[in-house]
Amino acid sequence: MNKMNSVGRVSPKIMKVKGPLILESGKSLENYEIIYEVYGDLNPTKNNAVLTCHALSSNHHVAGYHNGDKKPGWWDNMVGPNKPINTENFFVVSLNNIGGCHGSTGPKSINPKTNKVYGSSFPIVTVGDWVNVQKILMDYLKIPFWQIVVGGSLGGMQSFQWAIQYPSLIKNSIVIAAATRLTAQNIAFNEVARQAIMKDPNWHEGNYIEKNTSPEQGLA
Repeated sequence: MNKMNSVGRVSPKIMKVKGPLILESGKSLENYEIIYEVYGDLNPTKNNAVLTCHALSSNHHVAGYHNGDKKPGWWDNMVGPNKPINTENFFVVSLNNIGGCHGSTGPKSINPKTNKVYGSSFPIVTVGDWVNVQKILMDYLKIPFWQIVVGGSLGGMQSFQWAIQYPSLIKNSIVIAAATRLTAQNIAFNEVARQAIMKDPNWHEGNYIEKNTSPEQGLA
């Protein structure tokens, strides 16, 4: 295990919020949890905070190692001492977005209204919703503004959205491999992927967790 210039062992934290969180769809979550990690220290003037935004299938574990890990977080080559996002200088925050399945409230969570797993009944969330929750986490951590918001792919779209949604709370936006919108080709490819999963006999209208199965053929 190569720990050179690594932030080392890290442990995720949980922000518990007693809602409501009003989503852009008009639906709401009464209570929710966000899992997140931090690296480095917030300086006395609180002007060195960096938000890293993850892509579609990623999570909050950006750098360092959890207990038992053989591999570090997904962006360990970028975040750490003397790395491009230098934790000797920056206080780095990462979270698993709402609707994710890595510890934040999402489709795998229990719906308090039914006492069953949300599954496909979990409300649709948008980039704007994610940015709103990131703002709530920002306030929770008493960060006055982000020196940098950075992300790639869908994470880059979140960085875009921060500059639009809360321009006074962000100094620099770094957008990697992202655009302001999807092309028709992208939309078509995504629909092909969705249909492959939904046509799997183990899809069960998205309630495959409740059915203790998985649409593995479609995912393949």
